[in-house]
Amino acid sequence: MLNLISTPIGNLNDISLRAIEALKSADYIFAEDTRNAKKLLNFIDCRSKCSSFHEHNEKKVTNLIVKKLIEDQNLEIVIISDAGTPAISDPGYHLIQECINHKINFSHIPGPSSII
Repeated sequence: MLNLISTPIGNLNDISLRAIEALKSADYIFAEDTRNAKKLLNFIDCRSKCSSFHEHNEKKVTNLIVKKLIEDQNLEIVIISDAGTPAISDPGYHLIQECINHKINFSHIPGPSSII
């Protein structure tokens, strides 16, 4: 399952319990900027490995994630952006399109969004 998780905009205490649980149980975490993600992951005491997923590697990483999810439907993969919701002014849109094309389930854990 692919989870898009909204992350705090400014105050790390704004992260939801559901987001914390999903991050801690993830097999893979992909983040727009791993440096920012590590601050959040350290804040919630999450030891999961974090890899980069940004505009310069989006196509390559999208293909990798789709391949992993096709091979193992029990995998828990999380996408986070620097702040707010992935795929809204951040990487993730093409990944969602590929998941739809391959009939891969995905979910969103809501939280802060720069739109609202």
